[in-house]
Amino acid sequence: MNFFKEHIIYLISKNTELKRKDLENIIEVPPDKLLGDYSLPCFDLAKKLKKSPMQISEEIRNKLPKSKYLKKTETKKGYLNFFIEEKELAEITLKNILKDRHRYGSANLGKKKLVMVEYSSPNTNKPLHLGHIRNNLIGMSLSNILGFLNYKVIRTSVVNDKGVHICKSMLAYSKWGNNKKPNKKPDHFVGDFYVLFSQKEKEDPSLNEQAQNMLALWEKKDKKTLDLWKKMNSWVYKGFQETYDILGSKFDKVYYESQIYEKGKNTVINAYKKNIFKEEDSAIMADLSSLKLPNKVLIRSDKTSLYITQDIYLAILKFKEYDLERSIYVVANEQGLHFKQLFAILSLLKFKHYKDCYHLSYGYVLLPTGKMKSREGAIVDADNLIREMVSLAKLELQKRHKLKEKELDERSFKIALGAIKFFFLKYETFKDIVFNPEESISFEGETGPYIQYTYARANSILRKAKKLPKKFNSSLLNTPEEIDLLNILYKFPDYVEESAKNYKMSVIAHYLILLAQKFNEFYQKHQVINSSIEIKNARLILVVSCRQVLWNAAKLLNIDMLEEM
Repeated sequence: MNFFKEHIIYLISKNTELKRKDLENIIEVPPDKLLGDYSLPCFDLAKKLKKSPMQISEEIRNKLPKSKYLKKTETKKGYLNFFIEEKELAEITLKNILKDRHRYGSANLGKKKLVMVEYSSPNTNKPLHLGHIRNNLIGMSLSNILGFLNYKVIRTSVVNDKGVHICKSMLAYSKWGNNKKPNKKPDHFVGDFYVLFSQKEKEDPSLNEQAQNMLALWEKKDKKTLDLWKKMNSWVYKGFQETYDILGSKFDKVYYESQIYEKGKNTVINAYKKNIFKEEDSAIMADLSSLKLPNKVLIRSDKTSLYITQDIYLAILKFKEYDLERSIYVVANEQGLHFKQLFAILSLLKFKHYKDCYHLSYGYVLLPTGKMKSREGAIVDADNLIREMVSLAKLELQKRHKLKEKELDERSFKIALGAIKFFFLKYETFKDIVFNPEESISFEGETGPYIQYTYARANSILRKAKKLPKKFNSSLLNTPEEIDLLNILYKFPDYVEESAKNYKMSVIAHYLILLAQKFNEFYQKHQVINSSIEIKNARLILVVSCRQVLWNAAKLLNIDMLEEM
């Protein structure tokens, strides 16, 4: 919790009958600066104290002593509003940033509690695509934010390496692959056969039944089928890792569907024997009608498993292996029903942690032509997207600078990745988005390159200064632009906490936009290097602080900054 909010809680709890726990979660930041820096809404307190909100706000205000940290307090329509003393704001904000540096904005909210974030979870029949990028970026950023607040985060992926969809690419390769080895990035090579299967199936519908038969052979551990599966999966894993390395995606634990599906089946069968599940048309299913959900088949009539078969066991396994506070699934919102059914089934099994499982859903990534369809090949894969974005970044840089090839490549890569990451994370996760490469790569507007450019601009000022002052007078930072900038710097910890509590990475993205805008407004109106010595020293420290917080916030989104652009 930040200093001024903490101070306000201390003043109220010390001088009134209200306790700290009554105040911690209701003090808020007003939507309009004219209403103060912090506000205490008294409506919930009215029920407890049996007084009107207006009366409560006046009584609290009258009991509060003067404080050097508060310029004034006001009551308005049941709110008690607090205005921070600007001189203290400047001193405390800059002092804290300079002291904490890369840790500024962090807190002990998590208290080292274990949280598992499951993301990526690809199928081994095709390369990672646009949707996987969004999934990875959400999972990576959420893990960073939670870790920044002292949660111990276990980054997890579940590789869907078995199933009829995997067998479709295997069957196509066995029929038309001629034992060829990959002649391109290996996950793309395998993906081509998944698309080929879809094309051939239109001519020969029996291929689908053949793929089902291949799955049955796989589950019976047929050697020829397993050998082909191992070979093609090894190609895909190699390709995946190349893409993960580019995105910066990493995992502490990887689960494989092939290694847990049998235990999933055993879990279902044991529950069936206890009459928790029932048989219907030779399949085992969960009756969820009492929970107002559609019934769910757990084992098919041919005795093969489904996603949910192993998901049941894996949910239990995660809490068995780790003392988790929460298990978060980053999965597209089209799987919303699946997770409602999964959590409902866990409750039927009397699994005590079923309420500690959470589905963080995200919307589709759409192309201008509509929804992606991987089986038809109408898809933008991650690798091609990154290559295209690097090319666009190079064009933008070449308009501005003459750079050596190595420097051009390095800058283009960071700008391209920054553009992709910021574009995907600036939207709330539940929203469908239309990815626009040209819009995302712009150096102006609400983009990653704009954030990187602002950081580089701050860095340029500090390079010109050559050395930083050892002493400075923060009270000289008193113009409207400087006060606005100090306010947004000071509130960074609040934004981080809001982002973590609500699993909203967009909060950090919007903070970055706001900070960059405020810095550029300050830069446009005020000299730094050419100011008088005392004002120059104070403004240099303000620039240092802005650069640091831009870096800290961008790091939470896995965006790399550039010293020059």
